Amino acid sequence: MASPFKAVELLRITTVLEDCADQLVILGNLRRARRGCSAEEAATADLGDVPHRSQRELGSPVLPAYLSKVQQNRDFVDQAITALLEELQATGTFNSLLCIIDEEERRKSQLQDIVLKEEEAKSKTKVLQRQLQDIRKENALKLQDRDCFIAHLKDQLQETKARTALEKSYVTKCSKLLVYQEQKLNASSEKQLLEMIQLFHDRMDEEKRAHAEMEGFLKRHQARLEEKLEMWMEQYEKDMEEKQQEISTLRNARASNLLQLQELARKYQHSEQVVKEDRVQKLLLRQQLEMDRNQRNAALKIQSWWRGTLVRRQMGPHRKGKKTTTAAKKKKK
Repeated sequence: MASPFKAVELLRITTVLEDCADQLVILGNLRRARRGCSAEEAATADLGDVPHRSQRELGSPVLPAYLSKVQQNRDFVDQAITALLEELQATGTFNSLLCIIDEEERRKSQLQDIVLKEEEAKSKTKVLQRQLQDIRKENALKLQDRDCFIAHLKDQLQETKARTALEKSYVTKCSKLLVYQEQKLNASSEKQLLEMIQLFHDRMDEEKRAHAEMEGFLKRHQARLEEKLEMWMEQYEKDMEEKQQEISTLRNARASNLLQLQELARKYQHSEQVVKEDRVQKLLLRQQLEMDRNQRNAALKIQSWWRGTLVRRQMGPHRKGKKTTTAAKKKKK
């Protein structure tokens, strides 16, 4: 890209910028050399070396923050001039300066936005502070109301305590009276219970005597039952022998009856076979008779048909002469 400046103009600009850079370097060296001195002397020296400072800035109080700000500005200008010199010597343009200016303007606009936001925040803070004061006043009123309510509750508490003391004394007297009545009732109940215990002791003695008598009776009854058991066992053995004999007799009778039953079954099978054969013969005979009757009926029907045919056709003995036929023809004419 071609340089917008001539060689002489470019040389002049470069010389001026180098001079400014040297002055800034000298200021920085002086600043570092005088770091051990007091803040007021260092500020006076720095301000004396900068001819374009205003009278207001010269009369302002020197603070460490202000000195730090001056040092930051010097470093920023030094860096910008150094970058511009390098660009002018290399390409003969000053785009880096324009970029630095744009960046600085953007930073200033951001700072302005921050300042505006801070002012808005301050206004909001004031509004919130007023609201906080209102809330505090409201809370103070509420606290007063609560104090009044607490005082009222304390009065009620005193009244309740007095009423409770009266009720307590009344309940104590009633309790003593109830205890006395209960003691009387318990004494009478205890007397009744002692009488009942004595009655139960008497009944227990009677039950013991009855138990002894019952035990003797049961033992005697058990002895009689044992005697009866022996007698029944003997009777059982006798009955078992008799029943065994009866069972053997019944078994023999069953065997003979079984033989008779087998004989009867054989005879029944033989008789059943004879009956079946007789039924078959009767069935065959019936079928034969039925066939004969059907054949006879068929023969009679055939004979009747044949006779009717002879009559209708005038054949055989039913044939007529010629005269009769001619006479019949004349009659027809």
